[in-house]
Amino acid sequence: MPKMKCKICNKEFYVKPSHQKIGYGQFCSRACHFKNQRRGKYVLCAACEKEIWRMPKELRKSKSNKFFCGKSCQTKWRNKQFSGIKHPNWRGGEHTYPRLMKEYGVQPICKHCGIKDRRVLIIHHLDHDRKHNTKDNLTWLCRNCHYLIHDGKTC
Repeated sequence: MPKMKCKICNKEFYVKPSHQKIGYGQFCSRACHFKNQRRGKYVLCAACEKEIWRMPKELRKSKSNKFFCGKSCQTKWRNKQFSGIKHPNWRGGEHTYPRLMKEYGVQPICKHCGIKDRRVLIIHHLDHDRKHNTKDNLTWLCRNCHYLIHDGKTC
């Protein structure tokens, strides 16, 4: 029996001459045969960088050339990509200060009286300009202290 080399792993194996004559005997095992049949390639998930398999049709249809291992990874990536100014519903950032305070890591405690109850805390702009949302201009106040500051009374 003649020896042949596998097209995938280059392992030598024996083939019957009658099988070789009709075109069989190109692969050493069924596993190597199916590796040859498989089309597509491995790509990295854009969010978690896990290696995933995609077929040629999926590779061609992608407009952004971004691939995800699941819906949760796609959502995480989208939330990072399209937040703030990049979001289609962006309205200039007037009402983003609660999220900013969380990002800045400022603890929700009233600056004047020290109350920690989130239900009564609101964010106060020190210069009274709602569009000026820097860390230096924002502070947490309870509703009572906020009223006293805006009414001109001391807290």
